[in-house]
Amino acid sequence: MTLPEKLWIALIAIPGASIERGILYFSLAGGAWLVLHVLLARLLAGRKINPQRATWGQMSREVLYSTRSLVIYGLVTGFMVLAFFSGWTRIYTRFDQYGWTYFFVTIGLIILIHDTYFYWTHRLMHHPRLFRLFHRTHHLSTNPSPWAAYSFSPLEALVQAGIAPLVLFTLPVHPLAFTVFMVWQISFNVLGHCGYEMFPRWFVRSWCGKVLNTATHHAQHHETNRANFSLYFNWWDRLMGTNHAHYEERFSQAVGESAKQLH
Repeated sequence: MTLPEKLWIALIAIPGASIERGILYFSLAGGAWLVLHVLLARLLAGRKINPQRATWGQMSREVLYSTRSLVIYGLVTGFMVLAFFSGWTRIYTRFDQYGWTYFFVTIGLIILIHDTYFYWTHRLMHHPRLFRLFHRTHHLSTNPSPWAAYSFSPLEALVQAGIAPLVLFTLPVHPLAFTVFMVWQISFNVLGHCGYEMFPRWFVRSWCGKVLNTATHHAQHHETNRANFSLYFNWWDRLMGTNHAHYEERFSQAVGESAKQLH
């Protein structure tokens, strides 16, 4: 395949990737907003992490910035398509090349890699010299709605998209495995910004709660602009001492547990 042919395919992939990922994003974020913030808002009022409702102005801004991020993700995908056809990546397309066991293992491995990548890039973007340039846009939402999941500055969107070249240049991955990871990633991201605590009251005091993060965990990060830097799993925050000191207390408030019930 000639270079012009590779470039043409890559260019075609850019809008296609933005639209495809946009459909997933708008379906999940829109569905979460419709179900939690509209249809079941009264029923779940006691599970609202922050009692205040997100304004239309805030949600409009989140949608606008998320749409911009989707365009940037499309550009990165176009580059990855060019890289694939140029033989620069380790993407494979035949399932029998590595087998089904490896296929499923890679999904878990990518999730673990991304969790580590996110924690450290997130902490770095909170550095005073980088925050305004990279991460301030996302923190305009102190009480985020599901639409905030992709509400990033252009530079942060590039950082978030950086997981693709990091993984696909270094690890043999089938495209379907990476797609499964992407569905997991955006689903958990929307959950973290949904504004409602969906886990049961006992969760954070169980071994599950020591491993998996909650919507309260990330909402508290938006409220305080410090601590709680991890994404899927809580071990980096625990290991590095960056869990908020009142995380469990904040979770208990979010699920309607009184101070008397805690003791």
